[in-house]
Amino acid sequence: MEDIIKTVDLSKEYGEVKAATALNLNVRKGEIYGFLGLNGAGKTTTIRMLLGMIRPTSGKAFILGEKVHANHNTLWEKIGYLVEIPYSYPNLTVRENLEIIRRLRFLHGRDAVNKIIDRLQLKQYSNRKAKNLSLGNKQRLGLAKALIHHPEILILDEPANGLDPAGIHDIREMLSDLAVKQGVTIFISSHILGEISRFATRIGIIHEGKMVKEIDTDQLNSLCQKQLFIRTDDLKRTHSVLKQNGFKNCELEENRIKISDESAINDPGKVAILLVNTGCPPSLLHVTEEDLESYFLRTIKSNGGIQ
Repeated sequence: MEDIIKTVDLSKEYGEVKAATALNLNVRKGEIYGFLGLNGAGKTTTIRMLLGMIRPTSGKAFILGEKVHANHNTLWEKIGYLVEIPYSYPNLTVRENLEIIRRLRFLHGRDAVNKIIDRLQLKQYSNRKAKNLSLGNKQRLGLAKALIHHPEILILDEPANGLDPAGIHDIREMLSDLAVKQGVTIFISSHILGEISRFATRIGIIHEGKMVKEIDTDQLNSLCQKQLFIRTDDLKRTHSVLKQNGFKNCELEENRIKISDESAINDPGKVAILLVNTGCPPSLLHVTEEDLESYFLRTIKSNGGIQ
């Protein structure tokens, strides 16, 4: 499959601070690529390099097979972007801001402004000055600017910032529709891990400027750990019984027992029968599975990140 966005050992240093280190990204056509990381992980720095806003210390970035540089005007015609806090002219209205973008993009006909206002649900705010918008509606205005010219590629930095749950849902559905029905390639950074997992097709995890993991979202189920939690009246005896019957990955915690054995997780009923027959009937028998957030934090921790 064709790589729309590609980086080769892309790095950025500010003095002794390594904001990004030898990043190798491969984003395919029509893909929604979720770029995940804690605040300060290097997400925005990477996006600024992809957009030619800052020059990398070393390495290269390519979009549509062409090397990125600030003056590559024909390339920017195919890209819509939103970086950090959306920029606008504060004393101009929503409509006036979008009209300026329409002209800068050389779009013919004023219908483009009306259509994008409707699409981003900004009609009731169209005559309100940008400085008087809520954070969520400033974000919608930023997205409207990114989408007004129907780009082939969207590069979005925390687009859900400031949006309420309904707004986040609307943006998620819109982006999914663009990717699936129109083949738009979407590169989206975020720290809202659970939300990204709902619609991204691939995920890259960055920590302290380094790429930690890159996976397809359909692999998450096999990577997210499952565990069986047990509670009985006599945890010490229960723990002993389980160990004696071959359950090796069995940990005694303060008020429960945690089992990581696949056989127990896949057939908790078998464990229940064993405990009843040995005089340790369970009051709790519950299988849990990691969500993306837990997997993300565990992945970072295993790579020398948070403690």
